[in-house]
Amino acid sequence: MPTTSAAPPAPRPDVLIVGAGPTGLTAAHLLGSRGVRVLLVERNATTSDDAKAISLDDESLRTLQSADGLDEAVYPILVPGTGTKYFGIGGRPLLHARGTGDQRFGHPFKNPFAQPDLERVLREQLRRLPSVDVRFDTRLTALVTQHPDQVRVSLRTGGEDGPTEELDVSYVLGCDGGRSTVRDLLSIPMEGRSFPDVWLVVDTLQDTHDQRYGMHHGDPGRPVVIVAGRDGRCRYEFRLKPGECEPGTPPPFALVRGLLRPYREITPEQVERAVAYGFHALLADRLRGGRCFLLGDAAHMMPPFAGQGLNSGVRDAANLCWKIAEVLAGRADDTLLDTYDTERRPHARAVIDLSVRLGRIVMTTSRPRALLRDVLVRTAMRIPPGRRYLTEMRYRPDTRVRSGAVVPAHGPGRELVGTMLPQPRVLRGRHHRLTRLDDVLGQGWSLLGIGVSDTDWVAVARAGLPDATAVDVFLDDRAPRDRAGRTGIADADGRLEALFAGVTRHFVLVRPDRLVAAVFTPDRAQYVGAELRRFAARPLTATVPPAPVLDSLPEIQHDSPGVPR
Repeated sequence: MPTTSAAPPAPRPDVLIVGAGPTGLTAAHLLGSRGVRVLLVERNATTSDDAKAISLDDESLRTLQSADGLDEAVYPILVPGTGTKYFGIGGRPLLHARGTGDQRFGHPFKNPFAQPDLERVLREQLRRLPSVDVRFDTRLTALVTQHPDQVRVSLRTGGEDGPTEELDVSYVLGCDGGRSTVRDLLSIPMEGRSFPDVWLVVDTLQDTHDQRYGMHHGDPGRPVVIVAGRDGRCRYEFRLKPGECEPGTPPPFALVRGLLRPYREITPEQVERAVAYGFHALLADRLRGGRCFLLGDAAHMMPPFAGQGLNSGVRDAANLCWKIAEVLAGRADDTLLDTYDTERRPHARAVIDLSVRLGRIVMTTSRPRALLRDVLVRTAMRIPPGRRYLTEMRYRPDTRVRSGAVVPAHGPGRELVGTMLPQPRVLRGRHHRLTRLDDVLGQGWSLLGIGVSDTDWVAVARAGLPDATAVDVFLDDRAPRDRAGRTGIADADGRLEALFAGVTRHFVLVRPDRLVAAVFTPDRAQYVGAELRRFAARPLTATVPPAPVLDSLPEIQHDSPGVPR
């Protein structure tokens, strides 16, 4: 009789992601698009129906773009926005904050959306990634043991009596929200404070608001936020007065109708969601516990006034996931993962502090403070530097990474190191095809030579830099042309030349998350390579612990397609 053999067991996942909210789904895409085996578990039966976050910024859309063009699937659910308008006492306009207005990162600055729609699209698009397994109605119950090379976890499917299983994974990402099980199991405390203010959030249907900008009404009698969405959706947020409703208590419809009356009539069927809640300004004491990491609300919670809660979670995923992929592929050492905390905690703290300050200023209930705010803003708007500071939102925290996987410079280009590389449109190759810069750079490291020679490229190829996509940048209106193993790009609208005009004859090394890791001349390539060897993969031995530094990194491969080997 013919014999049959059982199917081979599925390979164990490299990474367990706990929580299928926007942060967890984004992390699954970033890892899965790099071929990492991912198991994503979510305690609920489906993605969320709650319209919590309502705005994606340009950095987040760029991150989605890096995951095999995921931004294209998300755009249909967005309202490509034009920032936020602020109003003072009596509804008088103060300013329209809309960023620089030039799509610095290749996408609109601020984009309203409905969170259930976003989660649905991100979940559906995971079907493109065969290395990602998604299990709903499944929860993490224990971090059984942590070893130097893996974590044993326990999962339960269904209710309290559901089946359990234990499996080993290389890393665990806690993307499971403010009540994070991963954080609790790691015994990592949150530092900060909660606020007594109570706000009522009402998501409505069949609304006539069609503005593409958010509206912050800072009248101290009743501060209100209004953000119009797609297809007649609109978000209203009202600061409640003492005794009107307590956090977590279902708000009576009479309260909802009364607060909405100045803006629209409402029926119960037109209320999609109404909830009263308080704010928190909290940051985890650390973002890493062994081979486990905290991302999103599990790592930090903030008031919503800067619109950065969800976007901060996406930044976490963008910062961490490429590093995990590098380590799993054997190109980097575990010390690279320590830079996640080093690089993300300072910025998360700064965004939390900004959110608190904006709430105190914009949403104050003190009439004297509101009067002073209005006078100061109107005065600043009369002066060009003040107007730029407010309308371009230059009060937002500096995102520069000063310590981590970067190599500080002291000459030309030092202001670029540690910052996000802008994404202008460029002319590519001899056919002058107009394209976004990131679509040239690919998904891995990239090395841009700004007006350099073939001899310069030979010098950097011997410097032990990470394997990178090689790009020649042609300035001064020269036509781009491809050379052996290198793509040529040129300026399309003045933005590329403005970006790199001060670093001619320099190289710009860009990380997979589009952060500028180094700017250097050919004679300093060896120094940059030596600095980055701190994070290089170390050879494993059976008896000797791995050394902290490797003597060499892979050389640049000029024919690299851009995805790290």
